[in-house]
Amino acid sequence: MANDIGAQLAAKFAAAPVVPLIEASDPAVAVQTAKALQEGGLDVVEVVLRTDAAVDCMAAIVAETSGIIVGAGTVLTADQARNVADRGAQFIVSPGLVDEVAQLCIAEDLPFYGGTMTAGEVQRAYALGLRTVKFFPAKLAGGVPMLKAFSSVFREMQFMPTGGVSAGNLAEFLALPSVVACGGSWLTPSAAIEAGNYAEITKLAREAVEIARSARQ
Repeated sequence: MANDIGAQLAAKFAAAPVVPLIEASDPAVAVQTAKALQEGGLDVVEVVLRTDAAVDCMAAIVAETSGIIVGAGTVLTADQARNVADRGAQFIVSPGLVDEVAQLCIAEDLPFYGGTMTAGEVQRAYALGLRTVKFFPAKLAGGVPMLKAFSSVFREMQFMPTGGVSAGNLAEFLALPSVVACGGSWLTPSAAIEAGNYAEITKLAREAVEIARSARQ
């Protein structure tokens, strides 16, 4: 099953290499946000564990949508990883690299994107058996120039830049062959969500898909 999810993620990223972040306290709002993103062409979402109801929000998206791959982000411990996996998370994202979380996900064959921002962390991820990692916070950690430097040394590694990625620099990141996808919260602005303006979410998603397609041509 997990291997199948890995193949599905690869296919989704090939078509639209953008992963929107969803931060929500209301499961109904989370579901509406995910559906708006899907309507705009983005059907891989990362629900970040930054609210008390985040796991319920993630589980609601899993239960009430179809065709969306749902992951959990801001996963800090192995216990959190087990919990979100039990609630339906199909991939795990962490802001940093913790061996216990990585090893758990590898043992469970669950796609895991651990956060890295230094050569030492990327090398540690490689030693653990990971071949795709999160690059966070992408802009503050050196952006495209840093990724180019990493890619020349860690030739088997792929990266998912997140943190400071926007419509304005998305194409620049996606132009790098080592970037598998970009994550970002610019696609889910809190003002639009609070106003119930899901059409804006769909519009931003469509814009990101168009930028991604142009960057990958």
